[in-house]
Amino acid sequence: MGESKRRKEAIGDEYGKEERIVSWLPITKTQSEDFVKWTSRGSWIGISILVAWWVLVRFVGPAAGWWQVN
Repeated sequence: MGESKRRKEAIGDEYGKEERIVSWLPITKTQSEDFVKWTSRGSWIGISILVAWWVLVRFVGPAAGWWQVN
């Protein structure tokens, strides 16, 4: 008998399914990694937009004569 058959017999119905982070929470490890990846990407996009807005307000607007900086 091969190792995979022994493992399948030992694990039973859970064989081949992804492992959950916590047994009572229906979120797999892959889903949690994807969540971290997407939230990190979203954070960097937000930071980039904030920096672009700051440059627009601080430098571009006054240089174009849209408003005065005191």
